[in-house]
Amino acid sequence: MSEHQATHPPELDWPFFDDSHRSFKVRLDAWCHEHLAPPHGHAHHNESRDAVDAECIRLVRLLGSGGWLQHAVSGTAYGAASDVIDTRQLCLLRETLAFHNGLSDFAFAMQGLGTGAISLMGTADQKQRYLPRVASGQALSAFALSEPDAGSDVAAMQCSATATDDGYVLNGRKTWISNGGIADFYVVFARTGEAPGARGITAFIVDANTPGLSIEERIDVIAPHPLATLKFDHCNVAANQRIGEAGQGFKVAMATLDVFRTSVAAAALGFGRRALHESIAWARSRKMFGQSLGNFQITQTKSAQMATMLDAATLLTYRAAWLRDQGARITREAAMAKMSATENAQQIIDMAVQMHGGMGVKKGVMVESLYREIRALRIYEGATEVQQLIIGKDVLKG
Repeated sequence: MSEHQATHPPELDWPFFDDSHRSFKVRLDAWCHEHLAPPHGHAHHNESRDAVDAECIRLVRLLGSGGWLQHAVSGTAYGAASDVIDTRQLCLLRETLAFHNGLSDFAFAMQGLGTGAISLMGTADQKQRYLPRVASGQALSAFALSEPDAGSDVAAMQCSATATDDGYVLNGRKTWISNGGIADFYVVFARTGEAPGARGITAFIVDANTPGLSIEERIDVIAPHPLATLKFDHCNVAANQRIGEAGQGFKVAMATLDVFRTSVAAAALGFGRRALHESIAWARSRKMFGQSLGNFQITQTKSAQMATMLDAATLLTYRAAWLRDQGARITREAAMAKMSATENAQQIIDMAVQMHGGMGVKKGVMVESLYREIRALRIYEGATEVQQLIIGKDVLKG
């Protein structure tokens, strides 16, 4: 193991972490250097959909065999690393995976987000049937909340679940569903009508082979990830596939997002940190006017901005993660972390592209890949504008 791999980064000496997190990070870095090195690093964004699907499935299997997916679920009886998700470990995982390979971060995150509701509020039977397979990488999960007319406004949900004698019948559509088309099962939120708005929504587990569930459309985006629109046409779901109580689905969804929103910030840190890493190497090696690019004051100024923005976002992210691990409610802190980390990482990566000049927009160059990867993080799991509303309302409460 190299010196780089054997030592932890200086920010892990901050009081948010203990020795278990430091040793965890060293092991994870070593694994990533071995398994996620080129040609399995960041995608070049010119691969076919089938190739991206196959690579995502391969990465899930690889993360499972490496033992990392055990940290995406909870309950040692169900194959998890612990009975409660360690938020700081979750964030370290996403930050490190994102640094090395954007699709591996995606693959890991969807295993956690797709089973978060089951980990938090599922029955023992549901946990036994789904969590061990997810933790081992043998099953792919997905989180189906968004609809064509209900993204940030969850209360506008139209997908319905009508109660029958032995379960429910689902009708409607879900879109922008990560892992759509390759998942083995979906956690689906549908309107059951116990009350108006967000109070009349229920969560269900729907296996991918359930009659009445189909993939209506595959969605291609700037960073190639498996995405789809799901269609439910008189899709029968057994009563034992409901998660939690009827009408409590909004609470289930928000509890899941509360766990994983901070980890989105961590993924942004990974992308931003890789951009800074690439920029430093470029500034040292690129020659201009008889000297290295790094000798120019403008390069030093930009590097200072990038490093400061990254540290600020890192502090906010791991403050939120630490607070959650202490049992605190972190709605405000998680929103600050998510907003700061994703917005700062976008600016850091943009500066990195600019610093690289023409090479920065060439496909296959790392900073070009990062430019594509970061953009979606400012939107999914609560767009920046939604985070601003959350923070602003909380501030005004006093």
